[in-house]
Amino acid sequence: MPLKKNTTLQYLFFLSLMMGLVTACSNSDDELLEDRPVEELYTQGMEELKAESYEKAAKIFDEVDRQHPYSKWATKSQLMAAFAHYQNQKYEKATASLQTFIQLHPGHEDAAYAHYLLALCHYEQIYTVKRDQKMAELALSALEEVVKRFPETKYAKDAQLKLDLTRDHLAGKEMSVGRYYLKRGAYLSAINRFRQVVEKYQTTTHCPEALHRLTESYLSLGLKEEAQAAAAVLGHNFPGSAWYADSFFLLKGVDLRPDEEKVKASWLNRLLGKRLEG
Repeated sequence: MPLKKNTTLQYLFFLSLMMGLVTACSNSDDELLEDRPVEELYTQGMEELKAESYEKAAKIFDEVDRQHPYSKWATKSQLMAAFAHYQNQKYEKATASLQTFIQLHPGHEDAAYAHYLLALCHYEQIYTVKRDQKMAELALSALEEVVKRFPETKYAKDAQLKLDLTRDHLAGKEMSVGRYYLKRGAYLSAINRFRQVVEKYQTTTHCPEALHRLTESYLSLGLKEEAQAAAAVLGHNFPGSAWYADSFFLLKGVDLRPDEEKVKASWLNRLLGKRLEG
């Protein structure tokens, strides 16, 4: 059935409008891809970045690198493109750009910042302790790299703070799983998780509870000496902790007390830096 006149006019108007939009987009892309002076391109990229047009800024910085690959601006643009992706929360693109930059320019004056920004890309993808911890582990490794390789930079200070928070986050994950096993009577599995906290994350806020849960788990298995050692280490290293009071209560209930002599030879004491001997 033929279209009515009014409908036809509306259709033609809509079609012409869409063609105009396509043409406008094409012109915009063509302008972006035109060969232009390096300073002009770089300045435009910075302007787009300032205007928070991150995707467009990244494209322009990529153009700087493509059109002027041997200029000093090309290297800077590689890093700026990565920063634009980071600001746009396009972490995969930012990570890929940063890894390429680090590989190609390991001794660059901005290498410390590149490593720091790479660590931030991982750090800002850390979720709750109930989720997969791959990003937390990647962040941990990347942050450690910043602190180790660039200790005197301003980035190292912030990286150290985020490193402590990341360790605390990972320890929280181990504790969550450990409590799950403990509640269901899977004591050996629980012990493995709590030991991980004491071995790998002993400076975190979760260490006192981990020692208490070890005391609880060992008692449940009838391993009284191990329980005494865990409670004694807890008492000497965290004497004001409420977790020590709970552990002492558990040992008192089975006519046991923390034994300092046993704790001095325990693996727990060795892991905590032999603080008892000081």
